[in-house]
Amino acid sequence: MAATSWKRHHIISLSDFQPFEYDAVLQTAASFQEVLSRRTKKVPALQGQVIANLFFESSTRTRSSFELAAKRLSADTLNFAPGTSSMTKGETILDTAKTYLAMGTDIMVIRHREAGVPLAIANEMDRLQTRVGVFNAGDGQHEHPSQALLDLFTLCTLLDPEKPRLSLLQGKKIAIVGDILHSRVARSNIWSLTASGAEVHLVGPPTLLPKAFADFVNGNFTGSGGTEIPRKLFLHWSLEPALENADFVMALRIQKERMTSHLLPSLREYHWRYGITGDRLQHCQPDVKVLHPGPVNRGVEISSELMDDPKFSLISQQVTSGVAVRMALLYLMSSGKA
Repeated sequence: MAATSWKRHHIISLSDFQPFEYDAVLQTAASFQEVLSRRTKKVPALQGQVIANLFFESSTRTRSSFELAAKRLSADTLNFAPGTSSMTKGETILDTAKTYLAMGTDIMVIRHREAGVPLAIANEMDRLQTRVGVFNAGDGQHEHPSQALLDLFTLCTLLDPEKPRLSLLQGKKIAIVGDILHSRVARSNIWSLTASGAEVHLVGPPTLLPKAFADFVNGNFTGSGGTEIPRKLFLHWSLEPALENADFVMALRIQKERMTSHLLPSLREYHWRYGITGDRLQHCQPDVKVLHPGPVNRGVEISSELMDDPKFSLISQQVTSGVAVRMALLYLMSSGKA
């Protein structure tokens, strides 16, 4: 395990992650992946600790994955649902977090529809001089670190199952296609994938590829902490140049629930212009692989045939990777509090 070198006890963003931290997550997740392949899939690494899953926004994959990861580490879990909580009586988010703090929570996993809520809770825990770690499980249109890290783990274990590491992606071309405007997954993946030395190509309709991303291009994309990492990021409004010779293609969900204006003529036209199909993969490398963070709108972002094709699709592997990666993150955060 890589716990001895880990210092971070909050994980809010990947913008200031350094290569050694990515490798620590990958190597620790690989160890837990091996644990999950055993008949007894449980270790006592976090026995006696309390993990609170505070999901103020609905989720299936992320919430279930964090809960299972905590249980596989032998931690006790508390699960929060806003509809049946005191928030319906006027309690604030910070007061809710303090309630879980008073119950002896060691790590809070926070998901919220508004950007900045996990950071606000982390700042409050620090102000109170607690040792509680806060993990951002997705906040608004900001970031979704665990999804990006499990995507990274999925790619690196494909390239080297025995020793996944960040450098395996150096020089690879990765296309991220779709609703980048509303995607916290895209933002976190941009940080992690460019840190590896990969070429990341963003592509989508002009209405879903925000102008702000242009600031990251041509050497202006650096990051916010520690050593500056050279990054290669490119923007396209046409699909074919982004797919040309790509090693990996990640399709993003069209997030209709976050659209406040009419940004697409129709889902049918979106699929015609940007949907990932077997025919379009002919522009890519012969051994190209396809990812999607889910949930998937079949026949919109990706064809049903391609989604279910084990020759190309890594989607089921992404879900499987989620438990091992989140076990690694909870374990490392626990060590970082020491």
